[in-house]
Amino acid sequence: MHILVTGGTGFIGQALVPALQQGGHTVTVLSRQALKNREGLSYVKEFDEIRSPVDAVINLAGASLADRRWSDAYKAEMVASRVGTTDRLVAWMSQQAAPPGVLLSGSAIGWYGASEDAVFDEKSPPGSGFAAELCQQWESAAEAALSLGTRVALLRLGVVFDRDGGALQEMLRSFKFGVGSWLGSGHQWLSWVHRWDVVRSVLFLLEDSRARGAYNIVAPEAVTHRQFCDIASGRRPTLFSMGVPGFVARALVGEMADELLLSGQHVAPVALTTLGYQFEFPGLDGALVDIQAKETPRRSLG
Repeated sequence: MHILVTGGTGFIGQALVPALQQGGHTVTVLSRQALKNREGLSYVKEFDEIRSPVDAVINLAGASLADRRWSDAYKAEMVASRVGTTDRLVAWMSQQAAPPGVLLSGSAIGWYGASEDAVFDEKSPPGSGFAAELCQQWESAAEAALSLGTRVALLRLGVVFDRDGGALQEMLRSFKFGVGSWLGSGHQWLSWVHRWDVVRSVLFLLEDSRARGAYNIVAPEAVTHRQFCDIASGRRPTLFSMGVPGFVARALVGEMADELLLSGQHVAPVALTTLGYQFEFPGLDGALVDIQAKETPRRSLG
């Protein structure tokens, strides 16, 4: 297939694009960066630069929610980079003689809002707050492609872990100095997923014609932040562990602290596992062993 990937140079895209190529697909990446084309992989800055028919789209574009403090200007950038880009994508798809048959579009488990008690699956109602409403708008923009006859699957991503980026490196920063830590009470849930399982699940949903609607891309075994600290301490010995008061996080990052850091959600990948997907890293300890290994094992898609 010829697959268009938006956000293909980001944290997930850096692992996904080579996997798509390994699977024999031709890939076009929409990126603001000026990058050189190579065999089977090309880069464009605008949709109208794409010259050959596209069979499938994987839409991962979007400014990170955790990159900086949530000013009004940055909130507008997050909306534009997700909702605006998806609107333009679907408009471009509608102009094609044969619209892409599949759209896998990014979203996040922030769609559900926060709770310390509930377990959310794909049938749970939407939450409230900036992050939840942003995800809901993002998904609605992608679902507009249904009118084109395109199969649409929504990727509600959890916190993605791997060795060379994402949230994990920040979460382990204090461990390098022998101190385990968590934010606030530590009882807030952390629904995480290994980046390799993100790649594998995207390929799985791409290839399975039954895959439609929302899918929680999270490992089956969510943990609280204190449990994360305990498990990580077993991999990186610490002298002691401590909680960082919530007011410190609020002083540093403002509104983002309450929506992303001091609250969380226990999310289950019910739709994904019901469809038959099997996680390579269902538990956090095994994921951290893999991530912290000195040598990356060679990945096989077989």
